[in-house]
Amino acid sequence: MDRNLVAALGFALMFVLLLLRVPIGIAMGISGVLGFGLLSGFAPALNLLANVPLSVLTDYNLSVIPMFILMGAFCSTAGMSRELFDAGLAWVGHRRGGLALASIGACAGFAAINGSSVATAATMTQVALPEMRKAGYDAGLSAGLIAAGGTLGIMIPPSVIFVLYGIMTETDITKLFFAGVVPGLLAVLFYAGLVAFIAHRHPEAFPAGRRHGWGERLATLKNLWPTLALFMLVLGSMYLGWVTVTEAAGIGASGALAIGLVRGQLDGRAIKRALIDSLRVSSAIMLIVVGAYLFGYFLTVTQFTQKAVDLLVHLPIGAYGVLALVMVGYLVLGAVMDELAMILLTVPIVYPVMMTLGFDPVWFGVIIVMAVTFGMICPPVGMNVFVINSIARDISLTRIYSGTMPFIAVDLVRLVLLCAFPVLSLWLPGKLG
Repeated sequence: MDRNLVAALGFALMFVLLLLRVPIGIAMGISGVLGFGLLSGFAPALNLLANVPLSVLTDYNLSVIPMFILMGAFCSTAGMSRELFDAGLAWVGHRRGGLALASIGACAGFAAINGSSVATAATMTQVALPEMRKAGYDAGLSAGLIAAGGTLGIMIPPSVIFVLYGIMTETDITKLFFAGVVPGLLAVLFYAGLVAFIAHRHPEAFPAGRRHGWGERLATLKNLWPTLALFMLVLGSMYLGWVTVTEAAGIGASGALAIGLVRGQLDGRAIKRALIDSLRVSSAIMLIVVGAYLFGYFLTVTQFTQKAVDLLVHLPIGAYGVLALVMVGYLVLGAVMDELAMILLTVPIVYPVMMTLGFDPVWFGVIIVMAVTFGMICPPVGMNVFVINSIARDISLTRIYSGTMPFIAVDLVRLVLLCAFPVLSLWLPGKLG
């Protein structure tokens, strides 16, 4: 059969399965194996199906993913997200929009010890959303803010998306982590500025709260040391070159467990719950990785990747024109596809293009992560939005999507800034040498 036709049929089958609500990892795997079988025979295809899952699940480099997820699960179970929010509430809660600012700060802090967008959004929905609603905040806007704040989980290190990108492109993951710090802080500043603007223009949306005394404020600071210590332990050890990323992930998970035990926040039941939660999330991620690898082998035999690279490189629109086209493609895909699947499917195609056009691999990693974050809060999929809606069922999807729109607008501005000024993401990793 014609390779181009089979490639088109493979993509069509995958999207049909997605529309039928088949899990994306399974949809990619089925499409990949069937397409591979049509071109290379079904005996080799079944052999591929037997070998790829084993090779992926026993890959030492990928072990960093469940370790960082376990670290986040221990931190979440130990209640560190609540402590971050309480500290922000005590210091800025009396200002108009103060609860929203506290939520953004807590999202950023929890992202620094978690690495998952969905986990950050789910945790902060349970911690911050009830407080904001009780204070009279607009429900849709509050939920949209938490959905956007959750995207910090895959920008501020440690980040599962950066790990996957680094493994796929053989880019230094430590440099990728540090490249995400400034853009992540920039996102926090942009979100805080947007909250201040909305509070000024529409004071009824973000009413002021009560003022906390200095004693209460200072008391909250003593609860922040675990988060700061864990963040410095993981990133500091990597920055100094003492450990690899995989070792840092193991240290982070062990450190989170130790802190929880020392503070009396983790008992046997809580540890079991954290282990089950991390296993559930890790299994879902690994299923997507296996499916993407199977689909990737299929694309290789169709020569789709090589043809797509050749087409994009020779477009008469210049390097930044191709970059803009790729970003638009990510925005479209983000509306219908999971961010992990987007990374796993598209990086083998767009990465060679960007390198041929002379872009920096670390910088492009940050740009890709920025692009896929839109998919977390954009309709009609918006994983963070669905997670929040599943917890706060009385807030409709329409209201949450409406609440995310101002944050999507400022994210677009941030994306343009990062494209125009690569130094924003390359300055810190440049210090690593």
